[in-house]
Amino acid sequence: METNNKNFITIKTLINAPVAFVWKKWTTPEDIIQWNAASDDWHTTKAENDLRPGGSFSSRMEAKDGSFGFDFG
Repeated sequence: METNNKNFITIKTLINAPVAFVWKKWTTPEDIIQWNAASDDWHTTKAENDLRPGGSFSSRMEAKDGSFGFDFG
C-alpha cells in the first residue's frame, strides 16, 4: 500500500503456523484475552467477537493495578 502521507508506517511479520491456527488465535475471545495487551501492565479482561455479517466485536482492557480501564468495540 502506498500513500503520500509521510507519517504512514507499514509493519509486516511472518508467522510460521497454519492459517487456520492463526485465525483462531486472532479471533476467538478466549484467545484474544491471552494476547491483547498494550504492555505488561495491562490485560484484556473480556472479549466478545461475532464474525458474521453485521456482527460486532468488543473487549475490555484494564490496567493490572486497577487504576484505569476502557471498553473497545
